[in-house]
Amino acid sequence: MIRHCVFLRFKSDYPDGRKTEIFHAIEALKPLVPGFVAAHIGPNVSPETGMDKGYSSGFIIDFADAGARDAYLVHPEHQKVGGRIVDACEGGVDGVLVYDIEIAD
Repeated sequence: MIRHCVFLRFKSDYPDGRKTEIFHAIEALKPLVPGFVAAHIGPNVSPETGMDKGYSSGFIIDFADAGARDAYLVHPEHQKVGGRIVDACEGGVDGVLVYDIEIAD
């Protein structure tokens, strides 16, 4: 299993409603990508002040395997959502942190 972790530094004036639209668009990818197992989305709720480095929101997607993750990355609908995310974040792509972990079955 691949756990695809994405952390976001949204622009300070980016509306909450538009953040929600992006997160719904991510969830809408699940039926389009075989092997997209689950999505977990939300704001950072850690009590460790300052440890988030400004990444206030994020999502984690579990994929059955690396092939499913790779299919997701090139999927045209993912490309559209990814563009929206980059446009919404401080510094564009600099406001997005992606970290994938392989999870043993």
